Formats: sequence, C-alpha cells, structure tokens
Amino acid sequence: MNRRIAVLAATAALAVTVGACGGGGSGPTLPPDLDTLMTTAAETMGAVESVSFSIERGGAPVYIDPLDTLAFVSAAGRFAAPSSAEAVVVVAVGDLRAQVGAVAIDGETWLTNPITGDWEPAPDGYTFDPAALFDPALGWRPLLADDLGDVSLVGLEDRGERPLYHVRGLAPQNRISLITAGLVGQDVTLDLWLDPGDGAVVEAEFTTVYRGEDSSWRLTFTGYGEDVVVEVPDFDSEG
Repeated sequence: MNRRIAVLAATAALAVTVGACGGGGSGPTLPPDLDTLMTTAAETMGAVESVSFSIERGGAPVYIDPLDTLAFVSAAGRFAAPSSAEAVVVVAVGDLRAQVGAVAIDGETWLTNPITGDWEPAPDGYTFDPAALFDPALGWRPLLADDLGDVSLVGLEDRGERPLYHVRGLAPQNRISLITAGLVGQDVTLDLWLDPGDGAVVEAEFTTVYRGEDSSWRLTFTGYGEDVVVEVPDFDSEG
C-alpha cells in the first residue's frame, strides 16, 4: 500500500491516539503495517506541541563552531511549538568539559558564555538549533513521510518499560542534519523506536563517520504534550 493511500487509515488511528501522544499504552494499538505506521508517525511528529529531548554522542568528536574548538558531547532540552527550544549543551574543549545554555526562538539563537555565564547571541557559523527537529516542513515529518529510504519494520521490541516498534531506514543527509539540529551532515542508517499507540518517536540511534572515525548517536524523546514555555534570555543576569 502506497504511503499516501495509507493516509486515511493512519489519520483515523491518529484521531484516536493523538490526545496521548507519546503516552505509551500497555500494548500495541497500531497494526504492524509499515505504511500505516510510518504515515501515522509522520502526522504525529508533524503535530508535536511540546516535548523534552536528549542527544548524546560518543566516539569521534563533532564540532559545533566554525573554528572546531567546541566538540559536542550531549544536549538535553525542551521544545515548544511552533519554533522555540531551550537546551543545556555539554561541550568539550580539549580534555575539559563545559555546559552551555542555548535558547532558539524563531531562527534566533543565544548561548551562555562558558566562562562568564552571560547570555550572548550565537556566533556566525554556529549550527545547533534544536527547534529545527520539529519543524513540520523540514524535520521529522517529511523524513518519516517521504524521505526515509529502504524502510523495514524490524519488529516489536521491549525498550525499558514498554514495547516499541523498531523501524530501520536510510536517512538522507539533508534530513538527518535537521533532526540532529545541524550536527550531522551525511547519509546514515537510522534505527527508530516508535510508540505503538501513535507512532511518536521515542528513541533514535545511528552512527556517523567523522575524519575516518565513528561517532555514535542516540536521541530520546519524552514528555510529549507537557507544558513548556521558552523565553528570550534575560541579558541582565548571568546564565
């Protein structure tokens, strides 16, 4: 069944489950049909109002500044529709690690200075924009609806407290860049674990190659639909 033809069936399933987006029921409610699952997942991720997320990297360093001095280690934050996010980003400078606060609102990004703690506009060339993950025209929705290639349903797997649908596919460079907030710029084999009730992405894993070395990535998403307010930083106080 073509994914676009599956929209009607998926939308019916979504209407029942969207109120509990990412809520995680006691068992699967979506049928193990790949087209229906992916169409529903795309609609769910395109309609996200709020969510908490984390991104973790291991292995070879990946830099978030144009001078290749700040190596991304991890980030934990929250998103609020339509285009706002805040995060605490852990970066490595040589053998030292520091935390940097990040706020992105409507395409503008501010960071805390790792030395002074003061908020500053992000420098030119800074790539980490966590709000881009959930842009319905650019992020998860088009990836799941149209751009994930060679998609297969691995099965229903226990992941922590509940079973999740495991899906694997090839994510193109332009989409993987967006769902990693600009950190990754290459095609990857993407493993996804989807909520069996509404198709919301709960976990994602993949590996990249950077200067001949592997970097491993893990993204997790929780708290869909919880109250989140992201505000412009207070420049009169320290971060």
